[in-house]
Amino acid sequence: MKCPFCKGPDTQVVDTRESEEGESIRRRRRCLSCDKRFTTYETVELRMPQVVKQNGMRSEFDEEKLRTSFNRALHKRPVSAELVDAAIDHVSRTLHAMGEREVGSRQVGELVMKELLKLDKVAYIRFASVYKSFQDVGDFTDAVEAVSKTHHTRRATDRVKKPKS
Repeated sequence: MKCPFCKGPDTQVVDTRESEEGESIRRRRRCLSCDKRFTTYETVELRMPQVVKQNGMRSEFDEEKLRTSFNRALHKRPVSAELVDAAIDHVSRTLHAMGEREVGSRQVGELVMKELLKLDKVAYIRFASVYKSFQDVGDFTDAVEAVSKTHHTRRATDRVKKPKS
């Protein structure tokens, strides 16, 4: 690390301490050229993948865009802000865990749809109608039938999993 005072290339770490939260490391350094001391901080940098849109354009992942999508789909629906935050966090963590530098906007949309299906069936249909570009009533009917089948299948498996008292 270069000295910020004399720009000397050689510095020595004199003291190292972890922050109380454990999210950064503070280091006191001494320049071997001018003998001045300074502090540096080391933190983790998490980089989200870039989103590749249908037209090939790339943009930075934007959690606010994700939040806007959830909020539009969930407008006037009985879903708490905590559940929405948890869904957004799950999508973000999933994207980060993929370890990819780029991710297609379709993948992001599919993750959003999975989370909306868990949160609210009506919101899922709203989002799907825009995301999948529904053209007529038949598209809505197909989506509603698919959600109904998923809902009935889950109910049946929930009954099987519950131990009898």
